[in-house]
Amino acid sequence: MKRYIDIFMIFGVILGCIFLTGCGRMRQEETGAGEERTDAEELVLPGHQAEDQAGEEAPQGNAQVLEGEVLKFVDAWGEWHEAEINPAVRKHDYNWSCLTNTEAGIQYTGDERYSIRKGIDVSEHQGDIDWGRVKAAGYDFAFLRIGYRGYGEQGTLCADAKFQQNIVNAHNAGIEVGIYIFSQAVNEEETLQEVELVLGQLQGHNLELPVVFDPERIRDDTARTDNVTGEQFTKNTVLFCEKMKEAGYQPMAYSNMVWEAFEYDMEALADYPIWYADYEPAPQTPYYFSFWQYSEKGSVDGIEGNVDLNVQFLPQESADVN
Repeated sequence: MKRYIDIFMIFGVILGCIFLTGCGRMRQEETGAGEERTDAEELVLPGHQAEDQAGEEAPQGNAQVLEGEVLKFVDAWGEWHEAEINPAVRKHDYNWSCLTNTEAGIQYTGDERYSIRKGIDVSEHQGDIDWGRVKAAGYDFAFLRIGYRGYGEQGTLCADAKFQQNIVNAHNAGIEVGIYIFSQAVNEEETLQEVELVLGQLQGHNLELPVVFDPERIRDDTARTDNVTGEQFTKNTVLFCEKMKEAGYQPMAYSNMVWEAFEYDMEALADYPIWYADYEPAPQTPYYFSFWQYSEKGSVDGIEGNVDLNVQFLPQESADVN
């Protein structure tokens, strides 16, 4: 009799182990990828997927959305930041499991709603460019620097020495062109000066792509914009964009995650497309953008030295894109 009782007890233990193992597997599947989650639960960014259909990890960069819609992200210098995500600002719906971004090149495939095309942005620092070779290498568009303001105390405003040459030769090679101005304006008056430079340099030329306002802080030196507030940067950007619209051009604002988190009033820029810069494997922003500058160290046939690389996200005509 005792032998039967012992067998029955052993059999019960085995059944209990099987039951517990099954519950553990169910919890693992519910949390996704089997990761333990803490009170600061890590979620997938809007537009991200943890895995693609083949089970391979998607290139998500380093950004994380923490509990309470707080974005944790890393800047270009490796410093980490946290910022609240503004619920009133339009979010992108790109699917980063469709993105391949390696040294061999960049691709976005498998999303019926969007495709990409490749482009560059250049200035006089790239010297003389063989635009025919650039086009043959598979680049369809370019943003050309039209001018810049120095970041010293005087803030001298200058036209880019290669702009006129670049816009003619790029167009002759069949490349679509947009332009940008590197701004160090500290107020609206100086912004209007930059508007005048842009309109003057554009006389006699057509554009296929936007006119971009590119205000930046100078990280490694003292600059005239050191004490300019995010509120003022936003005012300058809106003023520039409105003046471009009045002149018949499509305006656009240049941005990165630090600026979207701590400088710009993103709600005030809702009417303008965004050219977003981020050198992580995938963009970290939750907000909508049209162009992505994904590298500052690209190599392109026809250009000596490094060049910035970009992609444009193109909504497909048959797709229902919000």
